[in-house]
Amino acid sequence: MAAAVAAVAFFASRICCSPPAGSTLFFVRRFQRPFPLLRRRTSRLCSMARALSTHDTLGLTKPVAVDLPQITFSAKEIDISDWKGDVLAVAVFEKDMSKGSDSKFENPILKLLDDQLGNLLSETSAEEDFKGKPGQSTVLRLHGYGFKRLSLVGIGPCAPSVTTAYKVIGETVAIAAKNAQASNAAVVLASKPSENFRLDVASAIASGTILGLFEDTRFKSESKKYFLKYVDIIGLGSGPELDEKLNYASNICSGVIFGKELVNAPANVLTPGALAEEASKIASSYSDVFTAKIFDADQCKEMKMGSYLAVAAASSNPPHFIHLCYKPPDGNVKTKLAIVGKGLTFDSGGYNIKAGPGSSIELMKFDMGGSAATLGAAKAIGQIKPPGVEVHFIVAACENMISGTGMRPGDIITASNGKTIEVNNTDAEGRLTLADALVYACNQGIEKVVDLATLTGACVVALGPTIAGFFSPSDELAKEIVSASEVAGEKLWRMPLEDSYWDSMKSSVADMLNTGGRQGGAIIAALFLKQFVDEKVQWLHIDMAGPVWNDKKRTATGFGVSTLVEWVVKNSSQSELEPSPNERAA
Repeated sequence: MAAAVAAVAFFASRICCSPPAGSTLFFVRRFQRPFPLLRRRTSRLCSMARALSTHDTLGLTKPVAVDLPQITFSAKEIDISDWKGDVLAVAVFEKDMSKGSDSKFENPILKLLDDQLGNLLSETSAEEDFKGKPGQSTVLRLHGYGFKRLSLVGIGPCAPSVTTAYKVIGETVAIAAKNAQASNAAVVLASKPSENFRLDVASAIASGTILGLFEDTRFKSESKKYFLKYVDIIGLGSGPELDEKLNYASNICSGVIFGKELVNAPANVLTPGALAEEASKIASSYSDVFTAKIFDADQCKEMKMGSYLAVAAASSNPPHFIHLCYKPPDGNVKTKLAIVGKGLTFDSGGYNIKAGPGSSIELMKFDMGGSAATLGAAKAIGQIKPPGVEVHFIVAACENMISGTGMRPGDIITASNGKTIEVNNTDAEGRLTLADALVYACNQGIEKVVDLATLTGACVVALGPTIAGFFSPSDELAKEIVSASEVAGEKLWRMPLEDSYWDSMKSSVADMLNTGGRQGGAIIAALFLKQFVDEKVQWLHIDMAGPVWNDKKRTATGFGVSTLVEWVVKNSSQSELEPSPNERAA
């Protein structure tokens, strides 16, 4: 990746070999009875992890088979004073904290709890200045009541994003449960959302709980045990609609965690070959809807992928070009899409090596974050099985290393569409691999293509660590992605495709350079990719260099998976282009 931004990876054998459709790795939906495949699923996950850990790696590092969060969610319509368990979490807006002239809560749920606790809730919230602001939380440790801990979770004056706000509630519940080593918890909203909004809220809370509970301990000598097994969601309805919504959320969480594990894995474990193996396992696990093609270097040479192969030339780990194709179970296809993910399992920068403070070379395992999002989405789609849409998942996996056989500054390389590129910076390699991948994608007869890449440090400078920039000449496709990202709760910002900036990419000896000046680096990179997209195909590029990695937690975020899944589903015949949760809440 150009500049000092990177990406992370790994082969999560347990996750990608999950049972096919209908089952979930992370929670059991219990409205009538516990999900029947839980025990069988657990043993299978562990055994597949052990099988993959037989691979020899540099440093003899092997991932440990660990259990994943497995939570039974129950939807209940009960009086909260009747609930008994370890942790009761109450989500509150700022308005819910208002009190009357008698210093009592006006909100009926908070008033009920405060009366039950002998005014302890009102006293504690006042002492700790808890006002229901976003990010605020407080925990009361109790004795002699039906629940051992009461947690207040602030939402703010309103929910700016349905998904984001309520996922945070779930994450807070997960943290409280971890700290208390609780086996069960309940979540209730002090103010109930509108009827047409409750399924989305329940889904977001469940997703936040699952993802908040997950910790990647595969490479630690001691793994942590998940204590939380049961979560009751109170007052948000029940029945088959909620059942279906929670199952859908669990499938997306499955893909997100798979993406996190891919990004978190070190480059000595997740080689291009290991990434290709993981992709193949997705196809075999969901063979009713997936086929896989994995091309080696010789096959890529036959397809004239000179741009991609030039990047891969220096590494002793050979490249693998990955193509998964999803087709719906009934075979009827109305729309053809492609998702292309950058797959640099390690990026040294090549001869323009990443060196010095701020180069972040030690994090360059995450330079395959685009491929992690792509394959994470593929896994989720294999479980959801949306009708009416064909999706091609494409990754040009390789490493950017240094050796006597490697690409040099000043070399001229030829992409598969015949265009020539003068390489003036070997650390601008991601766009070179994406060039051939985009040409290949457009040759699949698709109508729309989205590519994701940890492409430029310039985009991180522009938008910071939590927002991805996206570029597209298609307003229609841009609207689709924005709508999908709002449902997913992932932050995207549209950036300009300023054609005049292309002047800096002109070469005197080739069709183009691979980098321009320092100014407008993210825009120039997007303009470069545009040269390899068929004009008849709607195209959108996402630069996710910032949000791929959480610097504070030093872990992958799983960014992009949820947005991609929502985009595919919105393009399927099962979607009636319903308003997003945020639009319904307005």
